[in-house]
Amino acid sequence: MTTHIDVERVREQFPALSRTHRGQQVVYLDGPGGSQVCQAAISAVSSYMSRGGGNLHGVFPTSVETEDILAQTRQSVGSLLNVPAEEVAFGPNMTTLNLAISRALARTWQPGDEIVVTELDHRANVDPWLRAAQDRGVTVKWLRVDTTTLTLDLKALTDLLSPRTRLVAVGLASNAVGTVTDVRQIASMAHAVGALIAVDAVHAAPHMAVDRDALDADILLCSAYKFFGPHVGIATLRRDVFESLDIYKLQPAPSYIPDKLETGTQNHAGIAGVGAAISYISTLGRGATLREKLVTAFDLIEAHEEALARRMRQALQDLPSVTLHAAAEGVRKTPTIAFTVASRAPREICQEMVDQYGIFIADGDFYATTLAHKLGLGQVGGFVRAGLAPYNTSAEVDAFLDALTRIVKRGS
Repeated sequence: MTTHIDVERVREQFPALSRTHRGQQVVYLDGPGGSQVCQAAISAVSSYMSRGGGNLHGVFPTSVETEDILAQTRQSVGSLLNVPAEEVAFGPNMTTLNLAISRALARTWQPGDEIVVTELDHRANVDPWLRAAQDRGVTVKWLRVDTTTLTLDLKALTDLLSPRTRLVAVGLASNAVGTVTDVRQIASMAHAVGALIAVDAVHAAPHMAVDRDALDADILLCSAYKFFGPHVGIATLRRDVFESLDIYKLQPAPSYIPDKLETGTQNHAGIAGVGAAISYISTLGRGATLREKLVTAFDLIEAHEEALARRMRQALQDLPSVTLHAAAEGVRKTPTIAFTVASRAPREICQEMVDQYGIFIADGDFYATTLAHKLGLGQVGGFVRAGLAPYNTSAEVDAFLDALTRIVKRGS
């Protein structure tokens, strides 16, 4: 049985990895903002367009083929997230889908009801709920992040919940610092008071096997452009929640799930690419079913990425003038490395890395604005963030660490 990823074989499936910048081979460490796209997804998008696309509900072949692609991709996403295909909806991105879901769900809220959001999350799983609460006169409570441990203070959640709590929104993994949150525990606490739980799995989905029902989530969202596919958002809602949603939609549009959430014409070519990206991931694993192959693939992906991430974190901790922003060793994390360099703006570090070494890393608060503010980084440019993917190599980690060491020494 395969016990590790053949990185060179993986790299062959990503055409973008051949890119150079100023004569140097590009090192892509910007995966947390969006992965590179695998050849299977590129080919699926191109094939759909070149064969002729068609809108839905027609009798002609391109329409029928499009409906088949959507059905097949729902099945694939169902295997990815371990949910029924009919509970999978597509949209432009996670944020747009969550705005639609929050607006619809809030129609059942009353003044005096309460919701809980967190200080660790990307604003895509905060602001849609804040705006919905504002529209309905609902009280917002914030679950604190411990700025020392970079984890949520789950003990404080007990005091935030009440019989008036309608929803808890939480991220499975922080897109800024990588902390993986115990969503199952939060869901248990939320359900005990009759509240729903909405989970942002955008940052988690590229790095680990996600099981919506094992997490006990009522709503879970992710985006294919983070796991080697095109820019397509994905939402999956538990059937009873989904069917009860009074979605803002056009009158003639379907009122049944999942179509009622897919307002307007979808990105059919992109959805074809989503299915192909999931199929590609499955080739890295083993098993009798697509789900089994995906789970074993993510076990290998996580092991590969964590080994590289551990080296990076340790080296950064040993580098003078560098502050690593990460949870403790025993806390599960994605391979997302956030750090700051004393007396240097994050943008300056990123600019030198790309200009001099061809290394692509990013700077900013990455829409985790509350976390950045609480860490005192909101006004100084946020973090520098590097992230790992299955196509990253040990040599690339060495190149990153060598380049950063040179930059830090020059600036000291």
